[in-house]
Amino acid sequence: MSPPSRIARTTRETDIVLELALDGSGRAEIDSGIPFLDHMLTLFAAHGFFDLKLQATGDLEIDDHHTVEDIGICLGQALRQALQERMGFRRYGFARVPMDEAVAQVTLDLSNRPYLVFNAALAPGGGRFDPQLVKEFWRAVANHGGITLHIDVPYGENTHHIIEAIFKAAGRALDEATAVDPRRQGVPSTKGLL
Repeated sequence: MSPPSRIARTTRETDIVLELALDGSGRAEIDSGIPFLDHMLTLFAAHGFFDLKLQATGDLEIDDHHTVEDIGICLGQALRQALQERMGFRRYGFARVPMDEAVAQVTLDLSNRPYLVFNAALAPGGGRFDPQLVKEFWRAVANHGGITLHIDVPYGENTHHIIEAIFKAAGRALDEATAVDPRRQGVPSTKGLL
């Protein structure tokens, strides 16, 4: 079991405190000021069996971009911090999740080599959340978490369903990748370093 990680980030645009426990039960206490993002992060935590606490304020009077991106930065940093204490984790994760007519696939490597491949067509939805921010969020997570992250949506029509499938699949893939493999000793790399 790795200890919970805590990240605090304050800029002129946002003020964020995020706590993450990899070995949780899927509990989420989230207040980002963006209800749709709160919903998606709750799903992410539940499907990854992470305990996630988030308190964020940002310049939402301008738009949601800074807050969404900075929360992604903090989540990536929290993942990186949590994995520093964990040896023998699986490293790779994969999940394919349907949500009604949509399906999302997330494949990742906790390699400390950040890279994002994002193949998802996200049309503007009916709510106030800008779907373009989903890619910005996951880019920030990948860059600050040191994650090679591939997100693929081969089909889907409803933007809400597509985004929901992405967040659920990401939670499941990260749960798999961060799980301890009892057969592995030390760092999961033949180089001896990630």
